[in-house]
Amino acid sequence: MQNKVKILLEGFTNADRRDKDEDEITRCTTTIIKTDDMIILSDPGVLESQQIMVDALAKENLTINDITHVFITHSHMDHYRNIGMFPSAKSVDYWGLWDGAKCDEITEQFSKDIKIIKTPGHSYDGLTMIIDVNEEKIAIAGDLWWNNQGPDFDPYASDMNKLKESRAKVLKLADYIIPGHGKMFKVEK
Repeated sequence: MQNKVKILLEGFTNADRRDKDEDEITRCTTTIIKTDDMIILSDPGVLESQQIMVDALAKENLTINDITHVFITHSHMDHYRNIGMFPSAKSVDYWGLWDGAKCDEITEQFSKDIKIIKTPGHSYDGLTMIIDVNEEKIAIAGDLWWNNQGPDFDPYASDMNKLKESRAKVLKLADYIIPGHGKMFKVEK
């Protein structure tokens, strides 16, 4: 089987353009990654209702129990809130590969076609997953970019210099980027 990457739920945010009196609304982009032996869901995030996730999975002929791994790009609530919906899945975060209460270290080469690299900056615990698909590399980069516009300055960044370094690293490795709160975009080389 050829690896497949598909945005399951496209995210959004007004955090970079809202008025000071306007409430922030945000939802992260949730992605499905299918390989020969895994079905990974990245960033199950926050939703108005968990039924939204159930329905989106059903459109892909999947159920909650089909998910083998949940990948968390960083530990901000808007990216991990619904991780508990997948009790039989292994979880991947900055600290390792969780199987129940057991946590094993993860290596950069997560599988034959998937790399997981540390990408601090927006958050100290940032991770990016890079998947080989049809000889191209797709990076699920969390909030290294909120959308295809950036933002150039991230007001929530834990370290802007590390964020810039992490962005540069991912831009060298990826052909496409799935940002934390928007549509996938092509890397201009």
